[in-house]
Order: sequence, then structure tokens, then C-alpha cells
Amino acid sequence: MTRRIALVGDHSERHTSHRAIPVALELARARSGADVAWEWVATGDIADAGRDLAAFSAVWAVPASPYRNTAGALGAIRLAREAGLPFLGTCGGFQHALLEIARDVAGIADADTAETNPGGGSLVVAQLSCSLVEKVGGVHFAPGSLLASAYGADGATEGYRCNYGLNPAYRAAMEAAGLRFTAWDDGGDVRGAELPSHRFFVGVLFQPERAALRGDTPPLVLAFVQAVASGR
Repeated sequence: MTRRIALVGDHSERHTSHRAIPVALELARARSGADVAWEWVATGDIADAGRDLAAFSAVWAVPASPYRNTAGALGAIRLAREAGLPFLGTCGGFQHALLEIARDVAGIADADTAETNPGGGSLVVAQLSCSLVEKVGGVHFAPGSLLASAYGADGATEGYRCNYGLNPAYRAAMEAAGLRFTAWDDGGDVRGAELPSHRFFVGVLFQPERAALRGDTPPLVLAFVQAVASGR
């Protein structure tokens, strides 16, 4: 049975990550032999995630935020989390996963992102102290994490295109809600997280898909595709 992946975001060929994602998935499919397919789903097309994404077995919340319809993106993430669908969030997708968990699990009702509402109440997603637009740097993974397993290593070098990330002031509240932070940069700032209670729920601030444009299969995308295909 072909398992379908919803690429949730507002697709544009202007974005390097959007050009890279189908290539990354194709490389991962070829390497794993997984019977998977994918389809772009605009955030504006998601009014009721359970209904509008019923045909999909997994969700990838893709880069390029702010999304046109934040509620649609958050609904897709919540569906993946609650229904046990494999979930991958990269860059803006990771930021919105933080937002969804903060609101719906941690009980931070006014959780918001400084990207779209800098005057908001609880800015769980805040502006980074230094821009990571078109930057490359080292990432370190927690032992025993899905990220460490996917890469088969305790670290990697990855590229970014973002200005927003986790507000450290909310880290403890997010951990109390069950989120495990499993990736950091050289300075110790959070760059990725997982839900250990979920079969595959991973978000990273970097854009691992970009490796596909060099002809390399991104390890995290391969692990995601394998999880989708296996139902694990």
C-alpha cells in the first residue's frame, strides 16, 4: 500500500528548500525501496485537518514561514501528534511544532511567535540573537535520540535559513509537556526536538533537505520515509 505524505506549507519554487524536498524524498524512496508518495498541501486548504488530511499517512511541515494560514498548519501538526502519524518539521515547521505543543499540551494558551506577532503574550518562538539566514554550522545530537540514530553519528553540519527559534524561557515548560530537546549548535542553543512518546515526531531548525541538491540522501529524510513506510 502506498503511503502518502502531506507536505504542509505554501509551495513556491523560489524557496530552495521547496525545490530540495521532492528531490530528498525521491532519493530516500530510491534508497529505502519505500512505497511512498507525496503531495503539497497549502495551509489555506486545511480548515479541518482530520477531514482535509484524511488521505495522508504522514505530515512534513515545510520551511518558508509565516504560513498563510497558521491555524491550518497547527491543525496538521496536532493531527500528526494525536493520531500518531509520522511527523517531520523543518525550519518554520519546527517553529510551529513548538507553538502547537505549547498551546495544546503545555497549556500556554497565548503561546505565539515573534515572527508574526512580536507583541504577543507568550513568545515561545522568539527572534534569534544572530540571524541564521544562509548560515552553515555544527549540530550535536543527544545520545539515544532519533536524530542520533538517523545520522548514525553524534553530530552533523547543516544549513539554515531562519531568524526565529525556541525562546529559552519556555524550555522547561516544553520539557514538562513531554518534548525532548535533542539537538544543539556549538553554543548550546536548541536546534531540534522530539516527542519520545510518539513513534516519529521530530522537528529541527535546520534544513536537512538541502543536501539533496548536492545529490546526497539526507539522513533525517531517509529515517522519516522509512518510518512512514513501516508504520512505525
